[in-house]
Amino acid sequence: MKHFSMHIRMIGTIAIAVFLFACGRENDAAPRPAPAPGVPQDTVKVPPPGPAEQTGVTARKVRSPKSVTDFLLQLPETYNKDAKKWPVIIFLHGVGERGSDVNMVKRAGLAAKAARDPNFPYIVVSPQCKENGWWDSPSLEILLDQVLKDYRIDPARVYLTGLSMGGYGSWDWALFKPERFAAVVPICGGGVPSRACVLKNMPVWAFHNADDLTVNVQGSRDMVNAIRACGSTLVKYTENPTGGHDSWTKAYNDPALYTWLNQYTKK
Repeated sequence: MKHFSMHIRMIGTIAIAVFLFACGRENDAAPRPAPAPGVPQDTVKVPPPGPAEQTGVTARKVRSPKSVTDFLLQLPETYNKDAKKWPVIIFLHGVGERGSDVNMVKRAGLAAKAARDPNFPYIVVSPQCKENGWWDSPSLEILLDQVLKDYRIDPARVYLTGLSMGGYGSWDWALFKPERFAAVVPICGGGVPSRACVLKNMPVWAFHNADDLTVNVQGSRDMVNAIRACGSTLVKYTENPTGGHDSWTKAYNDPALYTWLNQYTKK
């Protein structure tokens, strides 16, 4: 009797195993959803969130403006192809581009260079200063807050540059809020050397021409020397012996400048 009961239990165990195996084979044979015709499953791209933005250079408004009300925005041609975050360069123009026509900003400097290259690998934000106005750092803070909110910008890769009046503006804004920027490139400007120690941990690359008769080269020399005196090892200075006031064309056309920028992110 005991052997008979064991035999019955063994038969039951085998029957259950056969049933489960059959079910597994049936599931294996079940049809699987086919990929979309002509599109391999491993190449399907996830579209970026939200509506597509207009790429290239467009004129934009500051929503809650003070002295700065208008700016040019340049989004790279590939901005809408994925959801990655981009580095941004804020460019401050010189005296000649002030006014009420924001497209004047494209006449010189980084805004002009970037506008010629739809694949320029940064978002470029180029505000315009009003006629007879001067760069005001609190107003520029409002602009930066807006673009950080509206566009896919990496907040750790915000770079600042400017030429002539914009060189002064770059020094001033960097001294006002150094924590906003990963690196600063002031060109043929000047600042306040007595405040330079706030930039001792800031990567700075300044440019000027020795024979500049519009903005005296001493302004850049004094700022660079003051930062170095504070113990900085992150400041660079390029002074060309000739070239007059235009020290920006050579600087912005040098690929080494962008290689240098790209190595810095805000901590």
